[in-house]
Amino acid sequence: MDVSELRKNAKLQMDGHPYVVTDFQFVKPGKGQGLYKCRLKNMITGATIDRTWRSGERLEAANVESHRMQFLFSAGGSYTFMNSENYEQVELSSDLVGDDSNFLFEQLEVEVLFYNNRPVGVTLPSHIVMKIVESEPGVKGDSANNPTKMATLETGYRLQVPLFVKEGERVKIDTRTGEYIERVNT
Repeated sequence: MDVSELRKNAKLQMDGHPYVVTDFQFVKPGKGQGLYKCRLKNMITGATIDRTWRSGERLEAANVESHRMQFLFSAGGSYTFMNSENYEQVELSSDLVGDDSNFLFEQLEVEVLFYNNRPVGVTLPSHIVMKIVESEPGVKGDSANNPTKMATLETGYRLQVPLFVKEGERVKIDTRTGEYIERVNT
């Protein structure tokens, strides 16, 4: 693959290990070639490294398969997923799931990544809908400059939401940034 194909969540292989791009930035200096600055996470060990490539360089794409699976439950630092087609179950450690655990709830459909038939990670849908279980009351008259308040989702994840969002309501969240998008009427 060409270095220009790098994006967040792109999978590549270096030194015999699969990596996923967790942060990506293109920098064009005043003169010379453009630079691609990336933070990479080793999909097996979980270690992160920073790498910079020049425009025009070639990289090796990782031989990673993904299977659509359903999240079942978590217990003792491991997360269990089930293949909906053949009912096979796979366990992933909390190191491999990482911060995505903030958005896992029962029966959520995700993509589980396999490298050489070994589960190495999870890709969540980019947007999910979750219920607010706790939220601070909005202060009347506090409406200058688009104010927000803290709220807690059903998984325990805390995020900033607008003042008009109430406990018990469902909201759409961007799983890539962990930010509120909109209130969902059901």
